[in-house]
Amino acid sequence: MSTEDETRPNEPAQRPRAIFSNADFPMLKTAVAHYARTCEDPAEATRYANLLHRLGRAG
Repeated sequence: MSTEDETRPNEPAQRPRAIFSNADFPMLKTAVAHYARTCEDPAEATRYANLLHRLGRAG
């Protein structure tokens, strides 16, 4: 059996579809920020603050 790459070697690879739209990032940032503020475990709150920072850079 041949794969699609073998049968179409000259065609460029297709980009994977995005999981989130650009409109999702503000909602995700709001939710993560809220959880980071209300989280009682300092280590977990730090991980969520880092996630919030990465989300800010992404969207």
